[in-house]
Amino acid sequence: MRIANNMTDRAQALELPSRTILSGPDRAPARAMLRAVGLGDEDFERPLIGIANTWTELTPCNYHLRQLAEWVKEGVREAGGTPLEFNTVVVSDGITMGTEGMKTSLVSREVVADSIELMARGYMFDGIIALSGCDKTIPGTVMALARLNRPGLMLYGGSIMPGRFQGRDVTIQDVFEGVGAAAAGRITEDELHELECSACPGAGACGGQFTANTMATAFEGMGISPMGSGSVPALDDEKPEVARACGRLVLSLIENDVRPRDIITSESLKVATAMVAASGGSTNAVLHLLAVAHEAGVAFDIDDFDRYAAETPLLADMKPGGRFVAADLHEAGGVRLVLRRLLDGGLIPDDLPTVTGRTLAEEAADVNEKPGQQVVRSLEDPLKATGGLVILKGTLAPEGCVVKVAGHERLHHRGPARVFEREEDAFAAVQAGQIQAGDVLVIRYEGPKGGPGMREMLGVTSALAGAGLKDHVALLTDGRFSGATHGLMAGHVSPEAAVGGPIAAVLEGDMVVFDLPNRRLDLEIEAGELERRLRSWAPPPARYPTGVMAKYAKLVGSASRGAVTNSL
Repeated sequence: MRIANNMTDRAQALELPSRTILSGPDRAPARAMLRAVGLGDEDFERPLIGIANTWTELTPCNYHLRQLAEWVKEGVREAGGTPLEFNTVVVSDGITMGTEGMKTSLVSREVVADSIELMARGYMFDGIIALSGCDKTIPGTVMALARLNRPGLMLYGGSIMPGRFQGRDVTIQDVFEGVGAAAAGRITEDELHELECSACPGAGACGGQFTANTMATAFEGMGISPMGSGSVPALDDEKPEVARACGRLVLSLIENDVRPRDIITSESLKVATAMVAASGGSTNAVLHLLAVAHEAGVAFDIDDFDRYAAETPLLADMKPGGRFVAADLHEAGGVRLVLRRLLDGGLIPDDLPTVTGRTLAEEAADVNEKPGQQVVRSLEDPLKATGGLVILKGTLAPEGCVVKVAGHERLHHRGPARVFEREEDAFAAVQAGQIQAGDVLVIRYEGPKGGPGMREMLGVTSALAGAGLKDHVALLTDGRFSGATHGLMAGHVSPEAAVGGPIAAVLEGDMVVFDLPNRRLDLEIEAGELERRLRSWAPPPARYPTGVMAKYAKLVGSASRGAVTNSL
């Protein structure tokens, strides 16, 4: 909806928050300071729109967002608003992976949400457009929108295009797996270098249905991002107008008093979950959707996620388990096509509102499916009858853990535990050829408190894939997995080791059993032995006694509830 030219007059009638900071003789000092950054009398009369940017030149995922923000601001001005841009932090999972730096990634999700909340409350923005790119910026921005509940939306910067290596499309996933392949002698170091130089050809988030594209898909389905906005690749010619349209749209949300909590409901969380499951999305979606639900005050738990995913067929043949990347999905028909399939099957409600002012059914009706596309299967011919993620419980995960099943068929595994107290030790063991077929790698003290920060294990899982062991071993951890991880891997094991969860009591050689059909993850030991071991357990010393990491470790809750820091 385009805002009428009388938006300045309407701003006074709408009792907007910004009037408190801008209007009246007593606010002359505030206006004087804002004049120094280029604002004038007309700007003060219009709604104040915060452009929450996550731009950085430290990762391709967000590198282009400075320009994207300029187009968004053009749209805001066209519709009668005054845009003011500010920035927040970004931590690249792909760059920090396998190092201590990776521990800051999930922490940054909370900092993104906190900083946007602080800026919006401090400057009393009337509306907010949040620009996201790398993994944690996407849920972090939506968490902030849910907390503030002021008219707003999230715009995803879009995916990188695939690279080309030896005649095939490649992504950053291939580089991680190339490290393991080189260590195993399956490719040369020169080939690894060529792959490294080819995989990331420009700006945009990682190209498969990894965490970034998973969450963008989920939030379009939820309705907090405009349908069709996120699947447009980062550097596509369509992106400028997508951004301008979002700038115009936020003024419509203010005019019609549409707020994030009108959009983020138990029903729209079901849609978001179904979109993740149907697209073979990342295990991180569980963590992030639980966190968003918490911030919005919506009842939604880990069992709800499992139930909705079990009702949803896997339809999109996307990397890491499948063949295609995000740009292929966009060309095939985009997120709308996945949504249309789910609506046609009666798997999700069709009358839910979105930030565009249209219902999900109205948005899906505009799908333009490319003839002959192979990215999204039909309901009659799914890749799998149930979605790509399952929640297991059992003696090793009383509160639950997450397993991604898209792209592989193993539903059972029983093997001896190979126990590691941190990710680096497990990675070294894989690279040294010390892991055998049948083993179960147990990586602990990597949870939200124990890490702290709940690192992703892509370095280890990719090394296993590169060594040819992906289909012959299993892994469990109280840490996380990247969206690029594939194989029989259980993450988010809760309670975590650092709080005395059962994973802390596993010993080298213990038999571990994965039973996906029965949703079980169990330790095969005598009755009472687990309890005896845990009674003698003592927590290790804190890895970070001071600073932001210590603060996070003190405040963060269980991964089974989203690993949020404001659970009180």
